[in-house]
Amino acid sequence: MRFETPVPVATIAAMIGAELKGNIEGMVTGINELHLVSPGDLAFVDHPKYYDACIQSAATFIIINKETSFPEGKALLIVADPFEAYLKIVNFYRPFHPSLQLKSESAIVCEGTILMPNVYLGNHVKIGKNCIIHPHVTILDYCEIGDHVIIQSGTIIGSDAFYYNKKTNRDVHYKKMTSCGRVLIEDAVEIGANCTIDRGVSGDTVIGAGTKMDNLIHIGHDTVVGKNCLFAAQVGIAGATTIEDNVILWGQVGVSKTLTIGKDAVVYAQSGVKDSIEGGKVYFGSPVEDAREKMKEFVWVKRIPVLWEKVMGKK
Repeated sequence: MRFETPVPVATIAAMIGAELKGNIEGMVTGINELHLVSPGDLAFVDHPKYYDACIQSAATFIIINKETSFPEGKALLIVADPFEAYLKIVNFYRPFHPSLQLKSESAIVCEGTILMPNVYLGNHVKIGKNCIIHPHVTILDYCEIGDHVIIQSGTIIGSDAFYYNKKTNRDVHYKKMTSCGRVLIEDAVEIGANCTIDRGVSGDTVIGAGTKMDNLIHIGHDTVVGKNCLFAAQVGIAGATTIEDNVILWGQVGVSKTLTIGKDAVVYAQSGVKDSIEGGKVYFGSPVEDAREKMKEFVWVKRIPVLWEKVMGKK
């Protein structure tokens, strides 16, 4: 999430009650997750396992629960609970403002776009030119739609990320990590009926130009889908996944989190992708393998009864 204007780090430290060390004159440009940070960003870390990765990342400002060494030019904001500090910052700079009308006063719809009955547009939504948004589509706060986009009935754009925090104490309930990211849908995308695309936790979920999606598809938070991809019905993609250009996922393919599917890959129906896979290949199975090798495996499996009979017949 980018702040509307840079904020002095001292202001944020005062807000969350942090002890400030290092670059106390710095200006914070936004808050983001570790894998998305850039210079000027604020990130948080609350486990020693990730201290070094966070401190050595591109983030300039780090909310942390223990004082430690850090590079020159950066700053530590030391608090007892970095997760709660993150929530406080997000809720202050991007608070929830309910919009109780179908089209928020701050929503922008460009020339030539058609909104069918009962389309809901939340706060600060932007829709480009010559789009068709079918009945009962919901586009929630801060989401942006490009030009020549078609969204079929019942689809929801910008629902909260499925992202919760729970410490090792089993008696503690899962606590929601407030989503302050967006969904960005580029030009000439088509989205089928009853799809759901979650917003980023603090970054953006992106659907690349020219991508086409069938009905009943779910795209998780912070996923980046490339250009001209094709997803058949009931595909499910978990959070923070990268799908490169021209990827085809056939029906009911399940994709795990934080992995990459390479350019021009094809995954056959009902397959499960648990790790990153190379582009330019065809895959099948759960977990996926090269489709030709998997088909050979099926042939041998079918031969097992015959082979068993031959072995037993020799005894």
